[in-house]
Amino acid sequence: MAKQKKEKINVVYSTNPDFNFQFIEEEEIETLPNAQQLLYVSIDRKQRGGKEVTLVEGFVGKEDDLKELGKLLKSKCGVGGTVKDNEILIQGNFRDKVFDLMTKEGYKVKKKGG
Repeated sequence: MAKQKKEKINVVYSTNPDFNFQFIEEEEIETLPNAQQLLYVSIDRKQRGGKEVTLVEGFVGKEDDLKELGKLLKSKCGVGGTVKDNEILIQGNFRDKVFDLMTKEGYKVKKKGG
């Protein structure tokens, strides 16, 4: 995994060799159970050269669980995709298939857009 930069707080410069930086602690959000998740599935074409992607938004939980869900959806649809910015992007127009798969997994899902 890549190193994550932590933000240092209240530091301009120190000549003290024993000085320890204070870092902002990021809290890990617990993943909600599938039945309590409300996810939105939509088709997106913006800034993608006219190509369609299926976008899944609204996941609340750990990033590892989101990546696992993304991996499941990509394998069931048989296409590529990515997980970033707390969203799952599936290449192609698979809104109905993703909707059905996530409903079977126990998620509350809504279609967003036309």
